[in-house]
Amino acid sequence: MSSPNILMTSAPYHILSYGTLLGSTIFQSFIGGVIAFKSLPRAHFGQLQEKIFPYYFSLQTALPIILAVTYPSTTNALGATIAPGGVAGVTSAGNFWEVLVPVVGMTVSAAVNLVVVGPATTEVRRERVHLETKEGRKHEQTPRSAEMEKITKRFGMLHGVSTLLNLWGLVEMARYGVHLSRRLQYSKVF
Repeated sequence: MSSPNILMTSAPYHILSYGTLLGSTIFQSFIGGVIAFKSLPRAHFGQLQEKIFPYYFSLQTALPIILAVTYPSTTNALGATIAPGGVAGVTSAGNFWEVLVPVVGMTVSAAVNLVVVGPATTEVRRERVHLETKEGRKHEQTPRSAEMEKITKRFGMLHGVSTLLNLWGLVEMARYGVHLSRRLQYSKVF
C-alpha cells in the first residue's frame, strides 16, 4: 500500500519526466524517424521532420529542467533530510559529475538544436527544395550545379551537427540513468 504523502514528494514526477525524456529520444532517433525515412518520399519526410522537430527539441529542453526542479531529497531512517532536493540537490558539490553535468548537457544539446541548428537546417532544406524546383532536378542527380553542391554540403553539415547534439543528449541521459538507478537501489527516496 502506498503512503498517503506520495504526491507530496517530487520523486514520481522525476521518474516520469526521466522516462518520458529517454523514451521519446530513443523512439524519435531510432524508431519513428527511421521508419518515416524509409516509408515516405523524401519531400514528405522532410516536411514531417520540420513539423516534429520543434516539439521534439522543446520537450528535450524542458524535461531536463523539470528533472532538476523535481530532483528528490534524500532522507535518513528518521525522515530527516540528509541531502537536499530540487536545484539545490542537483548543484550540490557531490552531484557535480553524476547529476549537474548530465542535466546541463541534456538541456544545452537540446536547446542548441531547438534555437540554432534545427532552424538553420530547416532553412537550408527549404533552400535546397527551392533550388531543385528552379533547376528542375533533384539534389541527388549528378552532375550537380555548383550551387546545389554547396547547399547539399551545408545541409549535410548542419544535419550532422544536429545528430551529434542529439547523440550527446542521449549519452547524458544514459549517464544520468546510471546515477538514478543507483539512487533507486540504495535509497528509500523512491
